[in-house]
Amino acid sequence: MEKISAVEDYLTCPVCLDTFKEPVSLTCHHSFCSKCLQEYWNKNSTRNCPVCRRKSSKDSLDVNFALKELTVSFSQKEEAPGGERPVVCSSHPEQTPLFCLDESRPLCPLCEFSLHSGHKVVTVDSVVSEKKEQLVSQQQSLFQRRKKASNKQTQCEQIQELAHAQVEACEHHIRAEFERLHRFLQQEEESALRALRQEQSRQTQTIEAQMVQIREELCTVEQNLLTVEDLLKKQNMDFLTQYRDTHKDRQTLLSQPSPQLRPGLLINQPKVLANVAFNAWKKMRALVQYSPVILDPNTADPRLYVSEDLRGVTFGETKQQQVPNNPERFWYYAEVQGSESFSSGSHQWDVEVGDHPRWVIGLAEESVDKKEERNAFPENGLWCLMFADGEYSDVVGKTLVLKRSPQRIRVRLDCDEGTVSFFDAGDMSLICSHKDRFTEKMFPFFSISKSGDAETKEIKIYCSEDD
Repeated sequence: MEKISAVEDYLTCPVCLDTFKEPVSLTCHHSFCSKCLQEYWNKNSTRNCPVCRRKSSKDSLDVNFALKELTVSFSQKEEAPGGERPVVCSSHPEQTPLFCLDESRPLCPLCEFSLHSGHKVVTVDSVVSEKKEQLVSQQQSLFQRRKKASNKQTQCEQIQELAHAQVEACEHHIRAEFERLHRFLQQEEESALRALRQEQSRQTQTIEAQMVQIREELCTVEQNLLTVEDLLKKQNMDFLTQYRDTHKDRQTLLSQPSPQLRPGLLINQPKVLANVAFNAWKKMRALVQYSPVILDPNTADPRLYVSEDLRGVTFGETKQQQVPNNPERFWYYAEVQGSESFSSGSHQWDVEVGDHPRWVIGLAEESVDKKEERNAFPENGLWCLMFADGEYSDVVGKTLVLKRSPQRIRVRLDCDEGTVSFFDAGDMSLICSHKDRFTEKMFPFFSISKSGDAETKEIKIYCSEDD
C-alpha cells in the first residue's frame, strides 16, 4: 500500500492536488496539469515553477504523453463503478478476467482460456501488483537519476560561472602585461629619439663652428679683393706706395691654408640606428621571465591559490576558494599539477621552497587519482620528494639525511632513461634519484600545507640557470 501511495503522489498535480489531466513537464522536472500551470502563471504574472520557483525557459509546453498514459492506466480501477473491474467480455461481464502474459492482454476465463493453452495466464490483480511494483522501482530510479542530473546541472552552472571569471582575470592580466611592455617600448623609443636629438645637436654645433671659420675666411678674402681692385686703379707712386703697405698682408693671407671641411658634419646614423630593435629586445628579456612549468589552476585543490602568473602556489590559511569539482581538479589533498605533460626527452625546473615547513614536489602520471585518499608513492602514480616535520623523504618514502636544508630544489626528469632526480640547486648536490618505467604522460606535481610562522608562504617555479 505504501508503494501504491507513492505512485499516487507521483501522479498528483501540486497545484490542484488531483490526478494529472493533460500533464506537462518543465525543465526542472516538475509536472503539472496544463490548465493548472497556465492559470497559475496568468494569476501571478510569471513563468516560474510553482514548486522550485525556477524560471521556465520553454516558450510552449507539450503534453507529457508517457505521464498521461501512466495516469490513465493507474486511474482505470478507480474510474470503474463501485470499484469493480472493467468489463472484458460482454457475454460474461460478471466473470473476473485473467491476464495472458505471453500476449500481454486480459482475457475471459470462460470464452478464451482454452485458446491460451501453453501460455502463462495469471490473475489481473497479480499482474497489476507486479507491474506497479516495477513501476515504483522505476520511479525511484528516475528520482535518483533526476537528482544526479540536477546535481550535474548545478555543477555545470558553477563551472560556467567560474569560466566567466577566468576570462575576465585572463583579460586583465594580458592587458596589464602588454601595457607594461608598451610602456617599456615607449620608454625605449623616447630614449632612442633622445639619442637622435643629441646627435642632431652635436651635428649642428659642428657644422656651425665650421661655417663661422668659412665666413671669416670669406670676409677676409672679400676685403683683400676690394683692396686689390682699388689698388689696380692707382697710378705710379700712389700704386707703389699702397702696394708696399698691403703686400705683406696679402702674402700672409695667401700663405695660410684655407679652412677645410672636417669629418662628422653629417648625422652619425649607425650610432643612432645600430641594432636599435635588438638592443631594446635584450633589455626586454631582463624585464620578462620564462617559466619551464606553468601551473594549471583548473587542477588546484580549493585550498590552494595559484598566482596570477601561474608560477607560484600558496595554501589558503583561513579560507578556501569556491570552485567546482571539475574532473581534472584535485579534491582530497591540497595538490596542483602543471599544465603541460612530458613523455620524451629530458626536462628540469627549479622550485623555491625557502623555509616552508611542509611540501611535496615531483611528478604525477596522467591517470593519478585526484579524488580519493592515497599516498604519494610510485604505485599510486607519484614520484616525489617530500618534506614534513623537519624530515625529507625520497620517492618511496625513505627518510633522507641532508647536510643542509635546500632553499631551492631542482627537479630533473629524463623520460628516455626513466629517471627522476632531485638536487639542491644551491650547490647542485644530489638529494635523491629514482629509476622507473614511465608508461604514461608525466605532469609536474606540487603539494603544500599551511606555512605557519615561516617567511616563505608561496613555493614558486623558476627556470634552471643552465637552461
